[in-house]
Amino acid sequence: MPRAEREHQMIETAEAVFAELGYATASMDEIAERVGVSKPMLYEYFHSKEGLLLACIRHSRAELRSVTEHAVTGAGDAEEAIRRGLHAYFVFIREHRQAWSLLRQEMTLLGTSAADEIEATRQQQTDLIAALMSGYFASSPRLQVEASAEFVVGACERMAIWCERHEEVTPELATDYAMDMVWNGLRHRAGA
Repeated sequence: MPRAEREHQMIETAEAVFAELGYATASMDEIAERVGVSKPMLYEYFHSKEGLLLACIRHSRAELRSVTEHAVTGAGDAEEAIRRGLHAYFVFIREHRQAWSLLRQEMTLLGTSAADEIEATRQQQTDLIAALMSGYFASSPRLQVEASAEFVVGACERMAIWCERHEEVTPELATDYAMDMVWNGLRHRAGA
């Protein structure tokens, strides 16, 4: 198997094991066994269990960025762009529960470089939202745009956690609820 494919397989399997057992409990032996490789091979690719976790988080971050950037491309106005971005986020969370689970384990990872990677994921989304808002809300002060983006990211994280407890809440419904709160606060700045 080519190295890139093998690495992807290891990351996907590790993501599942970390989500199922928690980072602290998961072992490289378990991951290696599920992948069908030797434990030394895992270490050759990732150097440590934390290195493998970092690779999982970085992989998820790249996917999330790609999905949300793609979703907002070609939006006709601010409301459509925000709706598309929120919907893409909630769909990603629903379809990538294992990756989302890694981000939710943040408290057990404090003091590690994995916590920094999780924060980098948040910052990535905040920067993406702020850049999007800047294009539509040109008259708003930069700090206000940044604060709004931080609010959207924090609110959506909490909303995603709430959605986990309510399986009946689809990504579409979560988007509607989020838009009700977010768009009502932003509408006047977009000239709507």
